[in-house]
Amino acid sequence: MNKLRIIFMGTPEFAVPSLEILLENKFNVVAVITAPDKPQGRGQKLTYSAVKNCAIKYNLPVLQPTNLKSQEFLAELQSYQANLQVVVAFRMLPEVVWSMPTLGTFNLHASLLPQYRGAAPINWAIINGEKETGVTTFFLKQEIDTGSIIFQEKEHIHDSDNVGILYDRLMIIGSQLVLKTVRAIEDDNYPSIAQTTPTETKHAPKIFKETCKINWSQPSQAIYNFVRGLSPYPAAWTALHDKVYKIYKCRALPADNQQLAEGSLKTDNKTFLHIKSLDGWLDIEELQPEGKKKMAIREFLRGNKI
Repeated sequence: MNKLRIIFMGTPEFAVPSLEILLENKFNVVAVITAPDKPQGRGQKLTYSAVKNCAIKYNLPVLQPTNLKSQEFLAELQSYQANLQVVVAFRMLPEVVWSMPTLGTFNLHASLLPQYRGAAPINWAIINGEKETGVTTFFLKQEIDTGSIIFQEKEHIHDSDNVGILYDRLMIIGSQLVLKTVRAIEDDNYPSIAQTTPTETKHAPKIFKETCKINWSQPSQAIYNFVRGLSPYPAAWTALHDKVYKIYKCRALPADNQQLAEGSLKTDNKTFLHIKSLDGWLDIEELQPEGKKKMAIREFLRGNKI
């Protein structure tokens, strides 16, 4: 059995349960690497990452390099003499970093690789109407998300799931898979299966504001999936009467005989707002006008006439 010395790398909330489960199971995490502190809010106060807050709670050394190739950082990383690195929701690593430990570096990815390689796998799985996703642990290599697969765990996507709900489930399932992977590596008894690229590969590129604009010329189900695949963050949006609205929740309504253009509105200005799609209507249930708070549609219509 190997005596593990683990470096953990991660930044957002998604990575915290994976770090905690290793510590709770008495694994020797010798240091944590996370993103530099960021100024936030009106006062631009420096804010720690979720992983840094967790590391401080457990009195772990924290490294926050701005340059992963700097000689100073590499020397400090080497000084911890880690033989395994665990990566959960961190930036792309240079080879000099991921190749450093003798037992390798593995990553937790929130999809069933090789599908949905990229920065936003949970979003795109829902946007594309998938019924199943999961988490994968794999060894890092140069091309992003292409290394040999260690373990996978499948997870059903419910029709009512949005990205926030699914994110929370995969965060916990992923932490359990990280623990399973570390235990298998410690026992020197784990699979390492080379990825093959399928004929039909689905990608998960980074999402930008332009990506989030709703196309009302699509079928209702596609728009419904689009909205929940971006809710609660970064949120799908549309322009109504030259104002931008984020749409957080909607439902698809069956088609009727009204021959109206896609994007047309129907409302009683009290209880409902419907927007025309290619083959029906979307019933808007929760939205946020630009510069205002998120609100249910009835609350919105009490103070705003469409």
